[in-house]
Amino acid sequence: MSNPATYDDANLILRLYELRREEKLRTARAWFVRHFKPQSFQDVQELTPPGTEQDAYARMVLSYWDMVGSFVASGVLNFDLFAASGAELLLVWTRVRKIAPEARAAFKNPRAYENLEKVGQMMIDRMNVVSPEAYAAFEKRVNS
Repeated sequence: MSNPATYDDANLILRLYELRREEKLRTARAWFVRHFKPQSFQDVQELTPPGTEQDAYARMVLSYWDMVGSFVASGVLNFDLFAASGAELLLVWTRVRKIAPEARAAFKNPRAYENLEKVGQMMIDRMNVVSPEAYAAFEKRVNS
């Protein structure tokens, strides 16, 4: 490990965990895991019409994990320590990965989900070092 984790890293992970336990975010995360499995941006639009509770849930989950990704991508939070317990970020990235290019074009924002993508890809690479089939198995499980 090039940059060892610190107590500040551990405290930030604990704080992020506390935020995930907030009732509305917990509800949004449960909805996302059960229902958010789009194959296209059109699927996203149908699943999360503007102004609906589902739209709020999707935005809440995606913005939360992109924010967490920004901490890791910027070096504020140690990647190795985060990756040891941050599989939910990878689940979220796996669900968004295929539709990200369409979403970026629709939003006219090429940086949408940028941190989620960076850290998600780092986690994929980390998994595949251990076993080349690890991410494929994870992806299949998450998308079924």
